[in-house]
Amino acid sequence: MGIKGLKQVIADRAPLALRSVEMKHLVGRKVAIDASTSLYQFLVAVRNEGQNLTTADGSTTSHLIGLLYRTVNMVETGLKPLYVFDGKPPTMKGGELAKRKEKRDLAQESLKVAEEEGNADEMLKQMKRLTKVTPEINEQAKRLLTLMGIPHTTAPCEAEAECAALAKAGKVWAAASQDMDTLLFGAPVLLRNLTAPAARKLPIEEIRLDEVLKGLDFSLDQLIDMGILLGCDYCDSIRGVGPKSGYEYIREHKTIEETIKVDKVAKGVPEDWPFEGARGLFTQADVSDCSADFVWEKPNTEGLVQFLVHEMEFNEQRVRSAAAKLEKAVGKGQQVRIDSFFKVTAKRATPMKPAATAATTKDAAKRKGSAAASTAKKARK
Repeated sequence: MGIKGLKQVIADRAPLALRSVEMKHLVGRKVAIDASTSLYQFLVAVRNEGQNLTTADGSTTSHLIGLLYRTVNMVETGLKPLYVFDGKPPTMKGGELAKRKEKRDLAQESLKVAEEEGNADEMLKQMKRLTKVTPEINEQAKRLLTLMGIPHTTAPCEAEAECAALAKAGKVWAAASQDMDTLLFGAPVLLRNLTAPAARKLPIEEIRLDEVLKGLDFSLDQLIDMGILLGCDYCDSIRGVGPKSGYEYIREHKTIEETIKVDKVAKGVPEDWPFEGARGLFTQADVSDCSADFVWEKPNTEGLVQFLVHEMEFNEQRVRSAAAKLEKAVGKGQQVRIDSFFKVTAKRATPMKPAATAATTKDAAKRKGSAAASTAKKARK
């Protein structure tokens, strides 16, 4: 779910922290990618007439198609992806998971009604709500990545927390996830929409944590407290507190403890609200020691053909073409970015010269003509 309204607060209060980038600008970058959110995007987007793509026996292949081609696109560009899978969810997330199950049950009921009514649009809407990344889907994705030569790892707990930890440790440059709470885990750079299917044409969003804190005039602890106020996966939001008021409360009162003393806020605090536990999950996240090294290797072409063509019924020519692109791209991301040689400093913008008017342009042309005539006259002499 992420943090409700956090992007809105950043856009309003720290606009310099957020910018759109193109894939080509990420050449040479190592990026830890939240695998679950990526696979979910593929399952939702890669469809035919509303249905997931499948083999003849009904095995879903949408996630494999999306993962293969989007990853090839990234590697061709020179980006080096590292996929991170979820481990065991924290106990405090149980409430959120229960809510998601309840929503899926409602979606299942709504789907039955839509099918009876023949409402195609509503059927598609409810099928997307029923989409879930299963353990089998995760295992298939890991197998595919291994055959592609793309490294992957499984987090002790939350994938976005592990992505953030890897970025903080310098193992990768950025964390890629749709969940804004990746920033609360301390990711120095968050990339959103990196694995969004190309057909959706969503811009890649780069959000820098240092600029977020600077723009909001917050410490990371205060950003975490604001995120908890707005509502996260670990506890409910406070009734009546939205993005604008949540920011203002933390800006004025500094902490959740002081904010909930305000009468207007206290009235909306849920019973047994576990904000301290939620805070601990962000500040002391269950992550690895980030000591592992990751290697990007050449693809196993025949292994890909066996898995994707003979088992998952992909087109062999397309699979071999994708493998050839991967093999050609190996080493492309090894090129060193020029910014690694220099210390980046702020540069004062050069004022733009005022645009020339018609009169000044005419005068300049006249002076230029006179000078040219004078030069020609001297030459003739």
